[in-house]
Amino acid sequence: MSHISKIELEIKEIAVLKQACRKLGLEFVQNQKTFKWYGKASPCSHAIKVPGASYEIGVIEQDGRYELNCDFYDRNIEKALGHRGGRLKQAYAVSKTKTEARRKGYSVIERNTDTGIRLHVKLS
Repeated sequence: MSHISKIELEIKEIAVLKQACRKLGLEFVQNQKTFKWYGKASPCSHAIKVPGASYEIGVIEQDGRYELNCDFYDRNIEKALGHRGGRLKQAYAVSKTKTEARRKGYSVIERNTDTGIRLHVKLS
């Protein structure tokens, strides 16, 4: 049975979400007003398209923050985002950290490791 799931991730900045989407090869669609899932369309502020998936991810604004809704019944969504959106959460956290560090004048070096991602932040 298909149903909508909320990806537990606090999103305050759309620009950072767009960076995370690019990093994962997802397409962020600005101002798309509905997202597709299990033969239905639900309202959203923006959407994210996943290559190879029939369904989409809805980006829904609520009180100046955004939440992500999707239907993991389409296995290509979980494949792209990871279990419970883990890959997207990590990509968002990395993008947010790099953005904040650069705002404060630091340089950031990102390295992939066997266990994840390592960020080196240093004064420029």
